[in-house]
Amino acid sequence: MNIRELGVPDAYVLDLVPHGDSRGRFTEWYRADVLTEALGYGLPLAQANHSVSARGALRGVHFALVPPGQAKYVYCPSGKILDVVVDVRAGSPTFGVVDAVELDSERPRAVYLSEGLGHAFVSLADDTSVTYLVSTGYSPGREFGIDPMDPDLGLPWPSDVEFALSAKDLAAPTLAEALEQGLLPTMAQCTARYEQLRAQHAR
Repeated sequence: MNIRELGVPDAYVLDLVPHGDSRGRFTEWYRADVLTEALGYGLPLAQANHSVSARGALRGVHFALVPPGQAKYVYCPSGKILDVVVDVRAGSPTFGVVDAVELDSERPRAVYLSEGLGHAFVSLADDTSVTYLVSTGYSPGREFGIDPMDPDLGLPWPSDVEFALSAKDLAAPTLAEALEQGLLPTMAQCTARYEQLRAQHAR
């Protein structure tokens, strides 16, 4: 398993190693030791989510307030998605920077994003399954969204897909509007959270 940081700091892609024979295939899709070595702390697992999506289903851009925020470890065991990470941390040197990774069942990979980052994905095949481990449980009062079609963000959505979004995502503000409304986590809050997690791990 290889791990590297994405263009959005504090987000990583993990190239997984499948092992197969005539019976099928086996993949270690999550390794706590590999992630801990990169972050300096482990993923505090609070909830495991699973979605199944038709081609064109677009979910996000979602983020949670910090502290505590919600870190995510995303894996696509069946089908194919374009997974997108957005730096929505107000005051970050890379505020508004975007990176994207294709996740699919043929070339297994995973994406980790730290607390305070925005996350979205679009399904590129029918019946696509996505599983994600998260560091905190669902908390509707602390979870918000950014318009995934925000022209200033220019997310790299494919041009040959007809998108299907939830009413909540369709009504989400642009990144600039969310910043003006004070909805975004700050880089200072996120840095303090990361340092807190590293200190807890070092004890």
